[in-house]
Amino acid sequence: MAVSGLPNQHRLTAHQVGADARQGRYGHRSGVLWFTGLSGAGKSTLAVGLERRLFDKGMRVFVLDGDNLRHGLNGDLGFSDADRQENIRRVTEVAAAFAEAGRLVITAFISPFRADRHAARKVIGEGFHEVHIAASLDVCEARDPKGLYARARAGEIKDFTGVSSPYEAPESPEIALDTGAENFESSLDRLEAYALKAFG
Repeated sequence: MAVSGLPNQHRLTAHQVGADARQGRYGHRSGVLWFTGLSGAGKSTLAVGLERRLFDKGMRVFVLDGDNLRHGLNGDLGFSDADRQENIRRVTEVAAAFAEAGRLVITAFISPFRADRHAARKVIGEGFHEVHIAASLDVCEARDPKGLYARARAGEIKDFTGVSSPYEAPESPEIALDTGAENFESSLDRLEAYALKAFG
């Protein structure tokens, strides 16, 4: 079975280029670093920072960011539980396809429900690595870079994760970072070391 990618029964068309061939060509394993955490925890900032470092080392890496996909592929979805689940289902399929193509994918999504992340792990397979950006609600709300917590507290945003909708923290992520307790560069150093060990 491939180091990463979709289970065989999920494929409708068999490829003639396998995971081993892609790894030999690109010089690293493929897979998905799945960042999860509250809004304001630092997922996107760390994701693009890690992408830059790994790209500079010659890795084929790409970030899928929640805000960007909400304006494109998932622009038709709201924030109900059902829409959140569909959002993550679509992201999972895109990430799995990128990984099967030999890329290292970094996803930056709140992805609040354990069941959805578990489903993503099942689809992507052993190349799935859950990364908990574990800043507390108090830290995230104090940052509030987009003013979303203030709007949620004022009742302007319904179903806002951490305020009026639950966040189910990972129980056993591959790596967890507390961005309220360590600075950005330290967090980025730890992520880079982990990624190079897991995929390099």
